[in-house]
Amino acid sequence: MRITKEKKQENYERIVATASELFRERGFDGVGVAELMERAGLTHGGFYNHFRSKEELIAEATENGLSETLKRYAGHDVLAVMELYLAREHRDGRGQGCAAAALSCDAARQPEETKAVFAAGIDNLVRALEQGIARNHPSGTSGRAQAITILAQAVGAIVLSRACPDDSPLADELLDACRADCRDAIENRTRVQEGRV
Repeated sequence: MRITKEKKQENYERIVATASELFRERGFDGVGVAELMERAGLTHGGFYNHFRSKEELIAEATENGLSETLKRYAGHDVLAVMELYLAREHRDGRGQGCAAAALSCDAARQPEETKAVFAAGIDNLVRALEQGIARNHPSGTSGRAQAITILAQAVGAIVLSRACPDDSPLADELLDACRADCRDAIENRTRVQEGRV
């Protein structure tokens, strides 16, 4: 029995969303196609109706995960974004968390297509941070370098915190120190603009 275009699109979206979550939880190599399709509620053979290879799905799922991160923080003040991003809830919620924090090391070992998708997603995150900094904490100068620094610091803090045992005081200390430093950097930008420094 043939499925409708709408059902095929729905299945495709379900596979990508499921893969995006599973890859963030366990990495690209930690999830097989059969398990992925079972988790999506579809047959293993149906995978190839949507994708030529797992690598093609990895690129799609990566784009999906990075877009989710962008949407999750859209509209928030940049200081609020840092509070939410550098929180224990985000650290512990790998499958729903930022794809950059979950998959950067894996992406470095992927084909150029996946790296390009990853780079575009990271650039979108940088631009969103830059716009948030400029909108809420203007200084008259480009905030791109500061946005890159803040993103790299925040992603790094999540990665390092996740590498620590759950009950390790260092796991929280990494998040707390990074959150405070990012807040200070953003607020200092405002003080400079207002001539208070």
